[in-house]
Amino acid sequence: MADIFAVIADPTRRELLRLLLDRRPDGGESSVGELVTALGLSQPTVSKHLRVLRDAGLVHVREEGQHRFYSVDEEPLSEVSTWLAPFLGVVETAPQDARDLASLPPWTSPVPVPAPLRRAAENLPAAGDVGTSLGRAVAQAQSRILDPVKKRLGRADHP
Repeated sequence: MADIFAVIADPTRRELLRLLLDRRPDGGESSVGELVTALGLSQPTVSKHLRVLRDAGLVHVREEGQHRFYSVDEEPLSEVSTWLAPFLGVVETAPQDARDLASLPPWTSPVPVPAPLRRAAENLPAAGDVGTSLGRAVAQAQSRILDPVKKRLGRADHP
């Protein structure tokens, strides 16, 4: 299992897995070309990452002529999810049904979650950092641009 963590530590490979998971309701396969287009990376780079995912048993490959089609193998991801469950702090006071639903990994959810919503939820912890950076940038712009103009016009804010 340690190998799986090393494999999914790479952000490009996580994005590849996410793209393949998003395709699951539509048949679950994506060609290398589709993945190259979606990621905006070169074909050799995407193929290298797909080979690492395949060697780790995280994806299946189907060859059709010179084309390769990839899909997610959910079994290793379920094992990782099961192993991580005790560390995620499932609330013990919740009704059993709620705990069961909360413990489902996203790739086994009975209701497909739209990709933009899943990405937003996964990136939500970073939203605070983005908000802080944005707030600082606005404050710096105000002190650098607006405050001198207000001062010249005699409209400086008085505390």
